[in-house]
Amino acid sequence: MQALDKKLFRDFRRLWVQAVAIALVLSCGVALLLTSFGMYQALDDTRAAYYERNRFGDVWLDTRRAPETLLPELRAIDGVYAIEPRVVGAAILDIEGRSESAVGQILSWPEDDDPLLNVPLLRSGGYPAPTSTRDVMVNEPFAEANGFEIGSVFHANLNGQRRELRIVGTALSPEYIYTISPGGMMPDNEGFGIIWMAERAVAAAFDMEGAFNNLSVRITQDASEDEVIDALDRLAEPYGGLGAYGRAQQISDSFVTSEIAQLRGMAMVVPPIFFAIAAFLVSMVMGRIVALERSEIGLLKAIGYSDLEICLHYLLLAGFIAVVGIAIGWGAGTWLARGMAVQYAEFFDFPYLLFRVPGWVYAISGLAALVTTMLGAARAALAAARLAPAIAMQPPAPPRFKRSMIDVAMARLRLSQPTVMILRSFFRWPGRSAMTCLGLGFAVASVVAASFVNDALENIVDVAFYQSNRQDAMLLFTENVPETTIAEVRRLPGVLQAEPQQYLPAILRNGPLEKSLAVEARRPGTDLSRVIGADGEVSTAEPGGMLLSERLASQLDLGIGDMVEVEFLSGRRETHEMVVTGLVEQYFGLGAYADLDYLNQVFRQSPQMSVVNVTLDDNELEALHARLKDIPRLSGLIMMNDTRRSFQDTIRENVVVMNTVYIVIAVLITVGVAYNGARIQLSERARELASLRILGFSRGEVSYVLVGETMLLALVAQPIGWLLGAGIAQAMVGAFSSDIYSMPLILKPDIFSRASLVVLAAALASALIVRRRLDNLNLVSVMKTRE
Repeated sequence: MQALDKKLFRDFRRLWVQAVAIALVLSCGVALLLTSFGMYQALDDTRAAYYERNRFGDVWLDTRRAPETLLPELRAIDGVYAIEPRVVGAAILDIEGRSESAVGQILSWPEDDDPLLNVPLLRSGGYPAPTSTRDVMVNEPFAEANGFEIGSVFHANLNGQRRELRIVGTALSPEYIYTISPGGMMPDNEGFGIIWMAERAVAAAFDMEGAFNNLSVRITQDASEDEVIDALDRLAEPYGGLGAYGRAQQISDSFVTSEIAQLRGMAMVVPPIFFAIAAFLVSMVMGRIVALERSEIGLLKAIGYSDLEICLHYLLLAGFIAVVGIAIGWGAGTWLARGMAVQYAEFFDFPYLLFRVPGWVYAISGLAALVTTMLGAARAALAAARLAPAIAMQPPAPPRFKRSMIDVAMARLRLSQPTVMILRSFFRWPGRSAMTCLGLGFAVASVVAASFVNDALENIVDVAFYQSNRQDAMLLFTENVPETTIAEVRRLPGVLQAEPQQYLPAILRNGPLEKSLAVEARRPGTDLSRVIGADGEVSTAEPGGMLLSERLASQLDLGIGDMVEVEFLSGRRETHEMVVTGLVEQYFGLGAYADLDYLNQVFRQSPQMSVVNVTLDDNELEALHARLKDIPRLSGLIMMNDTRRSFQDTIRENVVVMNTVYIVIAVLITVGVAYNGARIQLSERARELASLRILGFSRGEVSYVLVGETMLLALVAQPIGWLLGAGIAQAMVGAFSSDIYSMPLILKPDIFSRASLVVLAAALASALIVRRRLDNLNLVSVMKTRE
């Protein structure tokens, strides 16, 4: 080992505290990169394997009632590889020990126990017998939430007939990774279940002998999904086709895809911030080291070390810091990625988890950390290599200062000498001050970016559940029913208010642009279900017009006053042109709204409805649920209070985790920047501070110089951090937006104050740790140190 190598290890041991502070910041970037890509890769690999092994469909088609004689024509469509016809229905469930009614999605199970597509993965028990009218297989989360075992019994209202059903098996399905009921907003494993039942029994219960109402399709690799969908729609139209759709609109897959996209976006945006801060810290520390070691550099060159060896020496010192940060980041990132991937797998009902962080992710994260660290050290290393021995052996020329307007202003303000020293250091090294403030600003920004999510979600809850959807429950019917039925609803136990609403499946078109969705029709002045914009104003669709959400209008390139073609896929299946009368900003789904009376008039029909919104007397809930279990045409029940509570609980858990992570990150950034900055100030000003002590200044006054400059930089960094945080929050809003939901940008004053308090407290603590070194200063030895 050469003398230069020994010096390398000694320097690292001497600077280990500063090195660890920088390494921790660097490790945050490495860990977040690994965590984001690890979770993204795990979810993507698991989903791909699950879909492939269980033959997940590519396209789905819903119809009212299509004959099985249509199947040969469907199979003959160019690009179709396999099809799976099914009978699908909904039922109200009566579960022993549960006063509230539940909802079941009934799926027919083929007689040969061999589904071609969307094959459920058996978790326990067996499949329902082909000839049985009571044996069923249910999804595992539903069974676990209700305490079901093999042999457990519950009852279902199948198209008006009360049936006793016996569980013979539990399974998981690739169709229901994210299990959410029709019209629901959050999974409810206790109140919504998937039920597989023998094909004969389901067909008989829903009057589908020799027919089907749902079709899953697998297409060939070279097939065009749009062309297959068009062909399916043409063939199914005479039989009440409700529009074919691909995976992008399959509710379960769309949620998983949205989450994976967010993880990928986070991996691309957040880690570079930490790498940039680490590079700045390395540059700051290495520059000071080279300045302090001028004479040693001169001696090394004088005894024969080349410029290249000197340059590599300081680059290797920075490389040591990078290696420590990479090691910590790899360990923490792997642990976090695995833990969070397991949580995601459980939340999304995956049957297994394929956790594999590819080697290239480790390589990329390590290389990114190493390159940014080397770039940070490059300037100082090159400066050391360029020093001529004769010049390096001499003290550096003192910086040239001149009296400025700032000095005049400080003199007129009669500031104390320690305060003048703080301000002079701040203004005379503007580049270093600006970079320090930027680093601390990113710490503030990380807390702002995390905290705004909490307020944004609270705003979503307020608008979606307390302003827009103010009903206690939604009663969903299997098909449109006469509006006169609402009189029967009002007579149900505990019903205080009841208002009709209608959902109409449709395709909205503007030239080549089109979107399949459900048009919501309601009357003006409804009180329980309203269209509320982000501004809190109630919007109403005018007769003959349509009210669109801003995201939907943007996707269809529509504005107020434009005409939109609406192809209704139910009832008379007519196509009408309607004018866009208004746009509204919404957070859930892609909304399209029309006037209920106008549509009844256009369709030349008596008033119809498919949903009834109700408010309830809590004291009558048990009696209400008992009555609902016997209503034949009821296909679903959504208790909004339960949905609201589930949404808020999920938010609360996620926000606590997110805030904790980002506050820890902010503290690490602050400590890394403030501690290293204070250490450099102490090394640069040791002679000045010692002089002040000799001249009679107290320890507090001398400490004030050191701590005061750090806190001044931290204070100046606050507005910078606020702006950066607002920018990052805006980027997150864009990244999180999808067809399913969007997030508002809510930035309240307490968000910024909380972020500032966290960073200022961490900066003060870091400065006070360095201040303790002042107590151990040897005044004599410091004064003997040459400039």
